[in-house]
Amino acid sequence: MQDNATEVTAAGIARLAGVGRAAVSNWRRRHADFPKPVGGTETSPSFALAEVEAWLRRHRKLAEVPLRERVWQQLAGHPEGPVTALAHAGCVLLLIHDRPTVWLEVSAGSDERLAAMLPGALEQVLTPRFGAARGGQRVHSESARSHVHTGAAGTPVHTGSAERSASTVNRSSPVNTEPPVHKVPPAGGEPGVNPSPGVNPPQGVNPPPTVNASPGVASAGTTPPPTHTRPAALAPTGPELLPSAPLLRGAAELAAELGARQAFEFLLGRHLDANPRQYTLTPADLAGLMADLADLTGPARTVLDPACGTGALLRAAAPRPEQADRELYAQDSAPELAALTALRLALHTRAAVRGAVGDTLRADAYPELRADAVLCHPPFNERNWGHDELAYDPRWEYGFPARNESELAWVQHALARLRDGGTAVLLMPPATASRRSGRRIRADLLRRGALRAVVALPVGAAPPYNIPLHLWVLRRSEKAPAQPEVLLVDVGQFGGEGRGGPDWRSVRDAVLDAWRVFDRAGRIDERPGIARSVPVIELLDDDVDLAPARHLPPPTAADGAEQLTDVRARLGETLRLTTDLTPPPADTARPAPRWPHTTVSELARAGALVMRTGGNGGHARVPVLTDHDVVSGTGPSGTLPESDEEAVLTEPGDVVVPVVGGGSVARVIDDTTAGAALGRNLVLLRPDPAALDAWFLAGFLRGTANNRQASSYASTATRLDVRRLQLPRLPLDEQRRYGARFRALDEFERVLRLAGRLGEQLVRGMYDGLTDGTVAPD
Repeated sequence: MQDNATEVTAAGIARLAGVGRAAVSNWRRRHADFPKPVGGTETSPSFALAEVEAWLRRHRKLAEVPLRERVWQQLAGHPEGPVTALAHAGCVLLLIHDRPTVWLEVSAGSDERLAAMLPGALEQVLTPRFGAARGGQRVHSESARSHVHTGAAGTPVHTGSAERSASTVNRSSPVNTEPPVHKVPPAGGEPGVNPSPGVNPPQGVNPPPTVNASPGVASAGTTPPPTHTRPAALAPTGPELLPSAPLLRGAAELAAELGARQAFEFLLGRHLDANPRQYTLTPADLAGLMADLADLTGPARTVLDPACGTGALLRAAAPRPEQADRELYAQDSAPELAALTALRLALHTRAAVRGAVGDTLRADAYPELRADAVLCHPPFNERNWGHDELAYDPRWEYGFPARNESELAWVQHALARLRDGGTAVLLMPPATASRRSGRRIRADLLRRGALRAVVALPVGAAPPYNIPLHLWVLRRSEKAPAQPEVLLVDVGQFGGEGRGGPDWRSVRDAVLDAWRVFDRAGRIDERPGIARSVPVIELLDDDVDLAPARHLPPPTAADGAEQLTDVRARLGETLRLTTDLTPPPADTARPAPRWPHTTVSELARAGALVMRTGGNGGHARVPVLTDHDVVSGTGPSGTLPESDEEAVLTEPGDVVVPVVGGGSVARVIDDTTAGAALGRNLVLLRPDPAALDAWFLAGFLRGTANNRQASSYASTATRLDVRRLQLPRLPLDEQRRYGARFRALDEFERVLRLAGRLGEQLVRGMYDGLTDGTVAPD
């Protein structure tokens, strides 16, 4: 029926056909057979994807549509919404990953046959991976509640999980679930809690385990969680899968091209990128740092994330081949995120994956678990965390958190789920280290040796990006040290500029080196401006303020003065170079030439250049050139997950163009940036030196009018269609003349950027020196 057809907007049609939205409007006016709208609004109609594809194919406008774009459009326009579609695709990709021959058998024939046979086939994979459902009853209800609120200062803050949905998804769930069961209070008087009604988990998240996570392997210090929690279970039914059949076949094609794991990562990443305001993400570099802090004293066999989101932290902690017995436990209040986490982890690792749906503080899925490590990016500034219901909860052994101290509730939950000697690493807002309402709990954490380190991260490490967040490292120990000290680290000086984020390599080296020494010896030699181990007695005052910046000595004055002198000398040299490179005045009397023009698309078809799109990590870890690096003129600073598809590696003479965000930018790759992988939202043009000069190509691609005519505009972003950019048809000698001038302009621009950075550094250093007394006013 048409009601169940996958729909696509005019913008989606434009992407399918590789044209601008204006072209789609023209087609609608000029072609009487163009498909009629089936939904949307008068100003933003939607069309049946199948009808659109047939029309485009009939008019020969669909010949070059990439498989990725076609599958993404099927997912984004799914009648039950993209989250449901992503869960269905994830189930099938896991089937392809684990039992490819079964998929080949069930996918033969019609869509109706596929939908009828697929649930049974999925059971063969999902039950061994996630455990069997109990009762088998099916429940359909709405998705999780909203997970974005506004803090006291009006700043959006996330709730519910580290990578969590920020909007209620008003669509029915695609999967089987067990009915909610009241939680039985454990010994100690924890109030019984019924998981919130109206939450229907998507497919892919298992119930807490009722059997050993790995056959014949039992983790030391752990017992299987009880079976009275709210799970998500087993496969969707045939009627639920039938509308997804075209998507599932497309996802299988994508898996054949990329691999099942990378196909799911692509679809999930595209969904997250398309809904940036609905999810609060934990960056991969930060997740890796947190996992390494927890693993530094020895590999953890059981790892819990009680606010798992889409699984960034557990993915970072996923076992290597030598750690095949590791168990990963996940819980999230948003059922769609818990489902996607389970599927993502199952595709990423052979380790046991245990997932559950529910509000962790009110309805803990693993009350008996004693994990080796807990990793958590908890909700910030949430007042409705259960303060009234959980007053007598046995987890509050360090004190009952105030209503505005939800983060300290998560800290104590993490400690309660650790075995003796286990490590927890939590991402925290900086206010938690100094708010007066939490000082008694902070004091008890210090006295009993539970809080081992506080790390102040640079601005931009994680959302909200304008705040320097903290990492708290905690250790469960039955016996407090005789003279406890706490490690305070501040790596704020390694912050980056703009969207480039921090210098993660320096952050990682500084933090892990300090923690390694402190964890082994219980103290660390003072490192001015970076790290210091502070006796707990020094912190137990009226405020119990744990902000590292307030307890670390500044860098030595001699080093600061020497550095300031060096910056001033470099700035003088740069300014002199800027003067030498200033272009001569332009000849305004010269009439504009009338050149014949060609497009990048025509040049690619003629073999004068090769066009590649970035976004794949490949098999080996290499530096990644991001769109921010191209815009700011800096070296490769990004990372990409490893994938089965080869990364696009840059070579000297390549021209790289960002396609999102507007602005006329093109960068010629030199020897210092060659070999980097091409990041997302970048297009690489590799000209044939016998036909095109690289600097000539890059220079004309930067023309403002050229970029304007090749751009399309959405409500929040500008996207550049590189294929439509134009160049004049000139002989190679003439190209090189223009190329030499463009190269000189690029050098002038680079030096201007350097002068600006050195100037800012000098001004900041002078202010700091005058205010701390290391620089005299005369």
